[in-house]
Amino acid sequence: MASNPSYRKSFIASTMKIARLYGFGGLDLAWIPGLSSSDMTNTGTLFQDWRAAIELEAKKSSQSPLILTARVDYTPNGIRPGSYPTQSIQNYLDWIHVQASDYNRPEWSNFTGAHAALYNPTSILSGDYGIRTWIEGGVSANKLVLCLPYYGYAWSLLNPKSNGIGAVAIGPAITADGFLRYYHIKNSIKGNKDIQVKYDADYVVNYCTIGNIWIGFDDVKVVKTKVSYAKEKGLRGYYVWEVPYDDDWVLSEAAAASKQ
Repeated sequence: MASNPSYRKSFIASTMKIARLYGFGGLDLAWIPGLSSSDMTNTGTLFQDWRAAIELEAKKSSQSPLILTARVDYTPNGIRPGSYPTQSIQNYLDWIHVQASDYNRPEWSNFTGAHAALYNPTSILSGDYGIRTWIEGGVSANKLVLCLPYYGYAWSLLNPKSNGIGAVAIGPAITADGFLRYYHIKNSIKGNKDIQVKYDADYVVNYCTIGNIWIGFDDVKVVKTKVSYAKEKGLRGYYVWEVPYDDDWVLSEAAAASKQ
């Protein structure tokens, strides 16, 4: 679609029609472009055409221009051969949703890990690294929105006594892929005094061990730290994935309180 001018035009027109029909404030492109540099170039052209169409439609309709955003990888480069078109993003998008999560999953690694680490003393897999590379690539801090994941992952430990970050594991636990919503995690912890939720400041992550099960997730302290980080760096804000995964609004209230 992005590589063909007529397809781009048709796609753009249909998105704006739907947005106006239902009274939406804007459009968010939740799509990962292809693996080549030409795919990323075409994506930049899509953003340019989209912005031009939005501005023209606003003038003709005498309405406020639709907001145009996109969900993107945690870094503009390093994941695929073609880097994101940062100049087009800076020029034509209102902001981007940086997916600062899923760095580690029990399906991919036999070692426990912080799936949404804010910092990482051992690699580039972290929210801070991603935010810095977006800014260094030419996207303003006030166009970056940081992800707060309301979920975690569970690993099966090889040895329950070895249960820190980086402990040897043998695959997912509890669910087929180890994915757990925040309220599921909290329900597993409530009422069990033997379970201690630990906080690792080096990575900014919470984790706990239940028998031979290791669960990494973002709890209240992590959320507060990430929102404070977003403020300190001058970011546009934060977004959550997903709102219904929360446990009686605990995380959302913590985030809202921290942004004041």
